[in-house]
Amino acid sequence: MSTVRPRSAPPLPPASGAWREGDPAGRRLWYAAGKPLALEAGGELAGARLAYETWGTLAPDRANAVLVLHALTGDSHAAGPAGPGHPTPGWWDALIGPGRPLDTDRWFVVAPNVLGGCQGSTGPASARPDGRAWGSAFPFLTQRDQVAAEAGLADELDIQRWALVLGGSMGGMRAVEWAAGRPERVDALLLVATTAAASAEQIAWADIQLHAIRADPRWHGGDYHDAGPGRGPHAGLGLARRLAHVTYRSEPELQARFGRAAQAAEDPWRGGRYQVGSYLDHHAAKLVRRFDAGSYVTLAEAMNSHDVGRGRGGTRAALRRITARTLVAAVDSDRLYPPAQQRELAAAIPGADGLRMIASAHGHDGFLIETDQVGPLVRELLG
Repeated sequence: MSTVRPRSAPPLPPASGAWREGDPAGRRLWYAAGKPLALEAGGELAGARLAYETWGTLAPDRANAVLVLHALTGDSHAAGPAGPGHPTPGWWDALIGPGRPLDTDRWFVVAPNVLGGCQGSTGPASARPDGRAWGSAFPFLTQRDQVAAEAGLADELDIQRWALVLGGSMGGMRAVEWAAGRPERVDALLLVATTAAASAEQIAWADIQLHAIRADPRWHGGDYHDAGPGRGPHAGLGLARRLAHVTYRSEPELQARFGRAAQAAEDPWRGGRYQVGSYLDHHAAKLVRRFDAGSYVTLAEAMNSHDVGRGRGGTRAALRRITARTLVAAVDSDRLYPPAQQRELAAAIPGADGLRMIASAHGHDGFLIETDQVGPLVRELLG
């Protein structure tokens, strides 16, 4: 008589899903700032470093460098398979490689993990000089601080001017800051599903997510990194991810994929789940294993602070500083970064060639999914 053994439960996630010293490096390289980074809100961050990845070969004249900037829960692994040190495949893999829009036989592609992130760059999960995690002591960052750190990386690589800077969502915010704050260093610019300044609604969605994380009893004010497996603020981070993911997709897509269907063998009238709830549970469980709640808070606050016009005479004046050849693209079903925001960018940036529309049923995440439409924009700018 055979015995069916119950399926074993997956191991508990660590307190933080951040990359930690001693973990496999994968394809990462590191840039360490030689001096403290002065922060826009005051104070400074000493000992900062950025993890980054590169593809292709930098030309002797340094004129073929492209900067790729990731969104909130992205990292430096923009291309390539998952593997040791890289929990997920490249998030824009279809764009980077030989013969692809960012043809690595021609272009030298650089993708840094943002300052404040958790996949190798200095962030709340990183060790301070005394060996303890930064945790609640990690300073408030703005997009300008993050771009200043990336400018240090460019200097280290002896790249004085990028042939192209591109990014979507939070990556697009930093791309805007690069082009407005350092116009002499950006030759071409691609902005996808992003904005000149965070809107009240975007701040509101992020604020709810921040409250979800901080309300988790295992948040401990941000000082949880040395807790054991399963003892991080996973409930709060998972709730934040569930909420965010709904804003990343479109209502028609969710309705078409899930409708009112129940999850297999579960009855929603008796405590079971609908399929759409199971889908959100899946994305929450994935994130807590590869991301850090402290970094989520740090980066969400930096996104809320985004305003390219701050201290520059307002949005239009700031965007007029941009000299790069520019393409601005919107996702037609995006309800988080609606096309009106990209229309404002396209109208105000002197070098912008109108507004390009990406047709997608997927909502905001269309900028990651519709690479067959993003790719031609890259080729158009790079020639």
